[in-house]
Amino acid sequence: MNLLQSLKVAARSLFRNRTRSLLTMLGIIIGVAAVIVTISIGAGARVSVQQSINGLGSNLLIIVPGSVTQGGARSGFGGASTLTPADGLALAALPHVAAVSPMVTSRAQVISNGNNWQTMINGVSPSYTFIRTWPLASGTLFSDTDIAASAKVAVLGQTVVNNLFPSGGSPLGSTVLIKNVPFTVIGVLSARGQSASGQDQDDIVLVPFTAAMQRLTGQTTVAQLMVSADTPENIALVQTEVTTSLEQRHRILASQPDDFNVRNLQDIANAASATATVMEYLLAGVAGVSLLVGGIGIMNIMLVSVTERTREIGLRIAVGARSMTILVQFLIEALMLSAAGGLIGIAFGAFASVAVAKLSQWPLLIPPEAMIIAFGVAAVTGVFFGYYPARKAAAMNPIEALRFE
Repeated sequence: MNLLQSLKVAARSLFRNRTRSLLTMLGIIIGVAAVIVTISIGAGARVSVQQSINGLGSNLLIIVPGSVTQGGARSGFGGASTLTPADGLALAALPHVAAVSPMVTSRAQVISNGNNWQTMINGVSPSYTFIRTWPLASGTLFSDTDIAASAKVAVLGQTVVNNLFPSGGSPLGSTVLIKNVPFTVIGVLSARGQSASGQDQDDIVLVPFTAAMQRLTGQTTVAQLMVSADTPENIALVQTEVTTSLEQRHRILASQPDDFNVRNLQDIANAASATATVMEYLLAGVAGVSLLVGGIGIMNIMLVSVTERTREIGLRIAVGARSMTILVQFLIEALMLSAAGGLIGIAFGAFASVAVAKLSQWPLLIPPEAMIIAFGVAAVTGVFFGYYPARKAAAMNPIEALRFE
């Protein structure tokens, strides 16, 4: 019997016992679908975490002032007033630095159009939207000329727009009062929603940092400096250059502690990505157990099939069928069961992954290699667990098989 005939015989045998064949495939179907779904969830979670980190900024370093000690009590980072706009200008000239933006923060009541809303006022430079990878929905951002003139112009976040202009009209050209100082609205930021910590990122107003310092806070220092490296690979190098430059500018000796702190968000991104990867492997391992159970199910059913078809096997051997032919036929049956279960499992897994992505609001990501590996493992599982029953069938004594009741 050639391979094509063996395939036909195996297919007829499986089709005659459709219900049993379907129940046998069920373990493989569940196992493959579980592998696809779990890997998709893990990959989607990793991408979601990475997007959340990237949403904070492009290759971002955040520099905050150091601490101060008063009466023996240390304030912690941010308590000192040590960073200035001039520091930002110096850092912008460093190699591998793509952009720098000082930030002056203040919380204030904003009034316009007969409505008011308390929000966060951020004094920043024009490079802020580039650093944060945050495009405008309409209008324009203030320019370097506005920075030099401490211009009273503002860019509103979507939450502020919704509360100050509930009728839905364009706020461009309108005047908003911030601490009784009139600012002209020249732009609206695109909506970003909540951050990973649950903070509403759209509840914000951007103004030139010089206007914030001179007209709103009266400060001569900034709350932080945001630095964007030119590439992700240069973040560590830029961190070293920034630290060295600020130590020189602030005349900090080697034996003295820095009066600033440089925070590298890449460490957070790497840790979060590593955690998501571990979870992905863990979930895939759990799903792999389902494939193992499915393979054991195939072996059990094939053993039952061998027992039920003992007389058939004995008759075929008696009329000249070789042991290898019997072995191949039963291996083909096991392979067909596992392969069909694998294909159906991939379809169910892809459908379930789409449903999970919609419910969890995560990116849908089904790696093609995951489907290939899941199908391959299913096929190998079928052959592996089908070999023993096939070997048992091929080794039958035809006389004893024909006598079997």
